[in-house]
Amino acid sequence: MTKPAIEPLYLDDLAVGARFHSGTYRVEEDEIRQFARQYDPQPFHLDDEAARGTLFGGLAASGWHTAAITMRLLVDGGLPIAGGIVGAGTEITWPKPVRAGDELHVETTVMEITPSRSKPDRAIALCRSDTLNQRGETVQRSDARVVVFRRPA
Repeated sequence: MTKPAIEPLYLDDLAVGARFHSGTYRVEEDEIRQFARQYDPQPFHLDDEAARGTLFGGLAASGWHTAAITMRLLVDGGLPIAGGIVGAGTEITWPKPVRAGDELHVETTVMEITPSRSKPDRAIALCRSDTLNQRGETVQRSDARVVVFRRPA
């Protein structure tokens, strides 16, 4: 896994339209099966032959596995929010499957910032994160509301 070196950002550092890029992560076949055995034991995540007869047309990572990899890439520098990435809700889609050997990275854009009316030390930033494979295909899109704090005085 490669990761960028980025300083943590506070609310005062963010602007609508700001873009962030994560490092990369290569997905291995054995981890697709391992994740599936533990969390999402469906045939198209466990058995390539069985998966060929499904809409995936072959072994595919669980969407939840893709979400977990995305979170790791964001935490490791792809969304450098001071104090961590604290979610306040998200919408997620998986337009293409992740395959063994895919090299993933995340591109995030701040879509809007809504200051808190009751807590002036924070806001909610709507962040769109696209997880892309090595061909630039979107394998996951999430629109997440993230709590962002002002820089301490």
